[in-house]
Amino acid sequence: MATEIQNLSEQSTASLLGGILDDIQDLIKQQVQLTRKEVTAEVHTVAHAAILFAVGAATLFFGALIIALTVVYFLHWATSPSGSDPAHIPLWGCFALVGVPLTVLGACLTWLGRKRLMSINPLQNPATQALKENVEWATNAK
Repeated sequence: MATEIQNLSEQSTASLLGGILDDIQDLIKQQVQLTRKEVTAEVHTVAHAAILFAVGAATLFFGALIIALTVVYFLHWATSPSGSDPAHIPLWGCFALVGVPLTVLGACLTWLGRKRLMSINPLQNPATQALKENVEWATNAK
């Protein structure tokens, strides 16, 4: 009878340890899946911020180019004889009306994209921190 209790005790201890190991494996798998999803979300956030930054930089470039042309046409208008331009708005003014808002829009988009890029820190999300703790625990437990 004592051997039966001892065998049951050994068997239940072995099954308990096996269950604990299975639970630990499931927990680690779930932690890796959560980390993968959070990293994927971070990558999408970085991609959107980079696109915003690139569109802003391109808009800023074309706005600055138009402003440079505005200066050229202004110099031409300022040195030409009076009354030689029959338009209500001189050509340099038309360029300025397009170039200035375009440059301001490009600067705002570039600033916003840069701000979003600087705010992203993929190593500070909770899943990554938990995974680091699990790895440290697993390596120090041995």
